[in-house]
Amino acid sequence: MGKNKLKKFAEMETLQCVFQYPFARLQNETFPLRGKWNQEYFHNSNPIVLELGCGKGEYAVGLASRFPDKNYIGIDCKGARMWTGATQATAMGLCNVAFLRTDIELINSFFAENEVSEIWITFPDPQMKKVRKRLTGTRFLGLYRNILCDGGLVHLKTDSPFLYTYTHALVQGNNFVTDIDTDNLYSSDIVDDILDIKTYYERQWLSRGLTIKYIKFHLPKEGDLIEPDIEIEEDTYRSFSRGYIQCPQEMEKRNSK
Repeated sequence: MGKNKLKKFAEMETLQCVFQYPFARLQNETFPLRGKWNQEYFHNSNPIVLELGCGKGEYAVGLASRFPDKNYIGIDCKGARMWTGATQATAMGLCNVAFLRTDIELINSFFAENEVSEIWITFPDPQMKKVRKRLTGTRFLGLYRNILCDGGLVHLKTDSPFLYTYTHALVQGNNFVTDIDTDNLYSSDIVDDILDIKTYYERQWLSRGLTIKYIKFHLPKEGDLIEPDIEIEEDTYRSFSRGYIQCPQEMEKRNSK
């Protein structure tokens, strides 16, 4: 592990807005804020909004700075990425944002029933081969509905045609109430300050001419969750490699040989 990552991990331990609870830790202790986030951390009764797979925390920090009347929690298993958002939030003095380093599969260990009002899923891995790992799949929706209030909002923002098509079909097939559903957000007539927040990956996709898809739907507490029975064409592109991001001209020369 590089010195820079070690430094970030060490600093994460000192940040009051960061909670680190990998699976091994949960085997020995329960999370003390479960069901008590408002009372014991945020010290208010404002709605709680989660950003799942938050990466560098662009949405958690961006939303928290725009909407002080809501509380935001970014969740990811990658501590080195999360460090960016956590240090930004600390430097900005934001009191309505926190970060939780853990696996999303464990989410019910950190939030009680009805404790969350909204969930944002921003540019996740589409998991084209593994339905159980798709963050908008029925397995995860079953976890979300345990902690969301009835009819709580789920937002998906993605570059992936595959994940958009899958989620659109799932939402339609389960008759979820949908507020917004577009396969080309920035060419639509949707005007929303929230959607102007752009993550690291979103900027990458836009620079490559890809369209951004967005679905906002309500998740009910009751009812069976049904997987869509459709064939979906897989995405044919990949993220830029680290070398491309750091030195794009050299990588282009190499790829053209």
